Amino acid sequence: MSRLSRRTLVGSAAALAFSPAIVGAQKKYDPGVTDKEIKLGHTNPYSGPLSAYGTIGKAITAYWQMVNDAGGVNGRKINFITYDDGFVPSKTVEMVRKLVEDDQVYAIYQLLGTPTNTVVQKYLNQKKVPQLFVATGASKWGMPKEFPWTMGWQPDYHTEGAIYAKHVLATWKDRMSELKIGMLYQNDDSGKDYTGGFLAGLGKENEKYVTAKVSYEVTDPTVDSQIIQIKNSGANVFFNDAAPKAAAQAIRKVADLGWKPAHYLANVSASVAAVLKPAGFDNSKDIITAAYLKDATDPQWANDADFKEWQAWMKKYLPDANPADSGNTYAYAVSATMRDVLTRCGDELTRANLMKQAASMKNLEVPLLLPGIKINTSPTDFYPIQSIRLARFDGEKWALFGDVLSNEST
Repeated sequence: MSRLSRRTLVGSAAALAFSPAIVGAQKKYDPGVTDKEIKLGHTNPYSGPLSAYGTIGKAITAYWQMVNDAGGVNGRKINFITYDDGFVPSKTVEMVRKLVEDDQVYAIYQLLGTPTNTVVQKYLNQKKVPQLFVATGASKWGMPKEFPWTMGWQPDYHTEGAIYAKHVLATWKDRMSELKIGMLYQNDDSGKDYTGGFLAGLGKENEKYVTAKVSYEVTDPTVDSQIIQIKNSGANVFFNDAAPKAAAQAIRKVADLGWKPAHYLANVSASVAAVLKPAGFDNSKDIITAAYLKDATDPQWANDADFKEWQAWMKKYLPDANPADSGNTYAYAVSATMRDVLTRCGDELTRANLMKQAASMKNLEVPLLLPGIKINTSPTDFYPIQSIRLARFDGEKWALFGDVLSNEST
């Protein structure tokens, strides 16, 4: 609804002269927006087995505090409302309904988790509430025909898994007869996306080299038995697709067993602070992962302007947080993306325009993306980031190697 008062203009000449200006100046708002505020809704597992991801929600909150201290977005403060869903889908449904129907948020932003986003996707699309930049790389977040109100952000798991497989094939091309691959995955859509992408990257003719494909549940106290099973399959390549707690357990168990496979770790668990440190740096040496953000432990970024700004933000707004936790860089970069989209909405803060702007990002560079990686979307492309680089842990930090790899290469 327009916030401008309507008045009768006397004289057709005056009407012709001023009507276009009035129309152009009109503000269009949907629920969750006023002249002074934009409400964004979010859920995150601040408790439960995946509470390591709570870092992201806390950092997003701190990011919007910084934005608000600087005057907000086009003069409007961001009211970021975040609830703990414990990574329990039924709780997510309850919290998202509260955000939409009681809190009247403008959009759901960065809701974390594949199963948790899945259970509210149809509801949000039926309500025509944006489900933007979800914190999960499942491929289902890039289906604008089926779900025009849902968009991902990070590289999708299928692409990432396929790139690992391509690297395995390139590394073992001269000794393929010796190749044996073991896979650990979370028993949900995210795990199936990762392993599906890995298998696609191998190709049908090479799936025979997979000797073990073992799942675990988020609620499992440990994954020790799964690791033993994978080792006993004779695997000399290990794809570790697990959430932070289980990923750290897996790394430790691999070391305890004296097993030394080529180890690939899903990006979602590549945090030096949340995973590698608890697992032990010695145990983590030579693990390979995919990267698209600057890692806080890598000194090569120390003089970059965006990295310095991030460090200053950490010191001011998250003084007690661990800079080595990749959740802090992730939250900063994805929130900078949302800030850009909101800014481009101007005073037309309808949900439809928010999605239109989100689907119109062209070679966008936001703070902390690796050089050469840009954000691109279109009405038919809801995958903002489709490029990565591989990195190997050298015992202290992730060391990048090779070229930028994109979705097209898979």
